[in-house]
Amino acid sequence: MQTQATTEKVTIDGKLNENCWKTAAIATDFMMINPDNGKPIAPEKRSEVKIVYDNEAIYVAATLYDNEPNKILKELAPRDEFATADHFGVFFNGYNDGQQEFRFFVSAAGVQQDGIYTESKGEDFSWDAIWDSKVVITDFGWTVEMKIPYAALRFSSEKTQTWGLNFYREIRRDRQQYSWNFLDNKIANESTQAGILQGIANVKTPTRLFLIPYASQYIYASKAHKTYGEFKGGLDIKYGINDAFTLDAILIPDFGQTKFDNVELNLSAFEQQFSENRPFFTEGTDLFNKGGLLYTRRIGETQSIATAGNEEVVDRPSSIKLINALKISGRTKGGLGIGVLNAVSEKTSVSIKNTDTGVTRLETISPLTNYNVLVLDQRFNKNSSVSLVNTNVTRNGDFRDANVSAMVFDLNTRKNTYNVNGGIKYSYINEAPNLEDRKGFTSELYVAKTSGKYRYGLGSEYYSKEYDINDLGINFQTHYHSLYGNMSYRILKPTKTFNTFQTNLNLYSEYDNKTGRIQAGQINLNINSYDTKNDYYGGGFNIRPLKLYDFYEPRSEFQTNYVTLPESLNMWFYYSSNYNKRFALDFNPSVNFFNEKGRVSYGFVIAPRYRFSDHFSLSYNFNLYRQNKNTGWVAFDENDNTIFARRDRITYTNTLQGKYSINNKMNFNLNVRHYWSYVTNHDFLTLQNDGSLVTNTTFNENKNYNLNLWNLDLSYSWWFAPGSQMSVLYRNNSSLFSQNLNHQFERNFKDAIDNQNLSHVFSISIRYFIDYNSVKNSNLAKSFTKPTEKIHF
Repeated sequence: MQTQATTEKVTIDGKLNENCWKTAAIATDFMMINPDNGKPIAPEKRSEVKIVYDNEAIYVAATLYDNEPNKILKELAPRDEFATADHFGVFFNGYNDGQQEFRFFVSAAGVQQDGIYTESKGEDFSWDAIWDSKVVITDFGWTVEMKIPYAALRFSSEKTQTWGLNFYREIRRDRQQYSWNFLDNKIANESTQAGILQGIANVKTPTRLFLIPYASQYIYASKAHKTYGEFKGGLDIKYGINDAFTLDAILIPDFGQTKFDNVELNLSAFEQQFSENRPFFTEGTDLFNKGGLLYTRRIGETQSIATAGNEEVVDRPSSIKLINALKISGRTKGGLGIGVLNAVSEKTSVSIKNTDTGVTRLETISPLTNYNVLVLDQRFNKNSSVSLVNTNVTRNGDFRDANVSAMVFDLNTRKNTYNVNGGIKYSYINEAPNLEDRKGFTSELYVAKTSGKYRYGLGSEYYSKEYDINDLGINFQTHYHSLYGNMSYRILKPTKTFNTFQTNLNLYSEYDNKTGRIQAGQINLNINSYDTKNDYYGGGFNIRPLKLYDFYEPRSEFQTNYVTLPESLNMWFYYSSNYNKRFALDFNPSVNFFNEKGRVSYGFVIAPRYRFSDHFSLSYNFNLYRQNKNTGWVAFDENDNTIFARRDRITYTNTLQGKYSINNKMNFNLNVRHYWSYVTNHDFLTLQNDGSLVTNTTFNENKNYNLNLWNLDLSYSWWFAPGSQMSVLYRNNSSLFSQNLNHQFERNFKDAIDNQNLSHVFSISIRYFIDYNSVKNSNLAKSFTKPTEKIHF
């Protein structure tokens, strides 16, 4: 597609009445992506798109015809949510290298979505840019007008630009998706199938400097503590070093309004892994995730606190405060991506009280700490890359430091039919004084056919005993090697029964390096499909045909002991009705049989949702899961024997989500979760050297558990100007843990919402987006730079 420059001011109103649109080239002839891949769009639903540019931004105008405009779906939703609505999108790749696209969507209700696409991660909507759009519903369909500043894009410094380009359209009522340049579903990588945008030349982009100061006020209240307030203020900085590289920095960050974690009763040998909800660590981090070495929840994570039996921690902090954090990322003309992420957390100490004497002592749980990530990622052939990654954690004083390096590669044939990926990673842990430093490594290789109806792959991994990335990454198991493979089949065109259909067969085996014993082995078959009514049906089974040897559940030092796991068969089914309907339902039952008398796990998820209007919707999710005669570790006895328990566990999870959108800039959101899980131990068992368990009649400690959690978030969000937001949040929560069981759901629910147990937080936060160029060109700025007139007396 050829674009052209304009000197005319383009008003983003969706009317498309500027003269520049009359002479701009037209992109049309869209082709269907799903369900009937390659089918031309119907003439009565044709799409016409135009692009012009100036030194400030790219402008996009789309005319989207629809012979039944009264049936265009246009549900309102918060930003970045694809609700039940028609959508238009534009995809830009400023390097035309087939590797990464900046994608901008807008719904027929005017709601914006933006994200970054890569083959490895797909679409990542945690990235947010500052851009403008407007839609208008007409008697022939709808129109879209967009202004996308160069600050939201990445491209080379060449005088004459050639970009990758594609357009997208979704007609939601028909569940049909279209693209301008054909996206062949036989090829997995979408970005290599982009069209070409030519004509951008001699662009003189303005200085890319944006300041986002924020101010927040918090009020905390609970029965246990006196009500108090806290004011927070800080600054986000975004600076374009050049057209290809950007610096993002936060000074005195505030993450107090991030989504709560879905905490669970964790009985496993490994920590619970949580999603990253802090915007700075989710936006535009695809480059830093190369190699899988980064788990950003480590940054500012609270550390475990060692106490004696007669000690208790006074005011344990929920997180470690960050002093600042920054990201520098971009890509050179030659395709070399460079990324640096750095964060510094402050020294944090807690008071520990001796409950016998009343004396308190001060203990440092986290010293002044520097976290750093460096990535060099070389792209070539529009679909391949080789990357060098380093993560480093340096702690002040006599605390351990960590360094991890990796070389990873992702290679594809020119036609994107075959893929080879893998790498080697090395970790070095500088332990505290008087402890030996530890060095470890891992390597992996995977080869796959990635196109066509039939696809398959084969891979292997090796992990050494001392490999450890857990200071800035997350890794559960070491000292093993694995072999795995997969095969899949999919239809590429709809049939009389299915719009889409795919089945996958996965084989996996894993062996302990020291003994050669098999510690994981499974066969998995699953099916995923949409019928012609766009209802989803899925299901499958997972078989463990052999006895396995678990080296982690016994919690022995250096994983020297193991417990034998029985054979098992897990089966599940999933149904999801078409979300286009006002009422929709998800249903997911599952059952897991073990080759052990009386041992079985089963449960179901049922989730109805109702869309009352384009403004208001509610969804409810109920999850019940029961484990009968489950076996797991509980303790070590006084003789250092490893004690297991045969136990029953029941978990209830209720969630309610509600959304009311006043318009495409103002939203109310409700998020409620009640989680209750309890464990009843029936028999205690002693682990033997051969991995078997024998009855223990002497151990009698109470190892029953009851975890009762409540979270409620009610928020209001208003995007009152581009990039500027006011958010108001009311939050209450409770966390009740006990070893005295109460099996009544009603009693536990009342305890969870009892005001005696609740903590309350009310907060208001305002973030204001300041564009340096707007300030520089404002009348106020000009008044400061105007020459001073002489004054005569």
